Amino acid sequence: MIEHVLHNKQILALIIRNNYADNGVVFFTPPDFSQQLAYMNHAAGHIIPPHVHNIVKREVLYTKEVLVIKRGKLKTDFYTDEQEYVCSRILEGGDIILLAAGGHGFEVLADVEMYEIKQGPYAGENDKTRFEPRQLSPEGKPCA
Repeated sequence: MIEHVLHNKQILALIIRNNYADNGVVFFTPPDFSQQLAYMNHAAGHIIPPHVHNIVKREVLYTKEVLVIKRGKLKTDFYTDEQEYVCSRILEGGDIILLAAGGHGFEVLADVEMYEIKQGPYAGENDKTRFEPRQLSPEGKPCA
């Protein structure tokens, strides 16, 4: 299953649940996203030809992150660029999320192991602006 977290028609996040399945190659992200996310499912014997990636100059203005939840349970709170709380979603082992826009915060609900993938080079604290959570209730509100 694929979920889009939207606010005013802007994609804040894409969530691909552990139970998602399809055939072939499926891209979840629009072509203009600076971070692309795809799913691949091929039968034994399928060949992906060897290749190298060409030098293509790109301009990346905002960091987009992909989190792969290996195990555990993670509450993800979504915010606008103006730091206004929008909604929350729960991620569990096997889920993948692309954080595409706005702000986000996390609460570990059960011991979690996860991978984070994002563009580099990492700019340290210059890469983000931290702010106090502005959640409406302890359990959060579901996204529309």
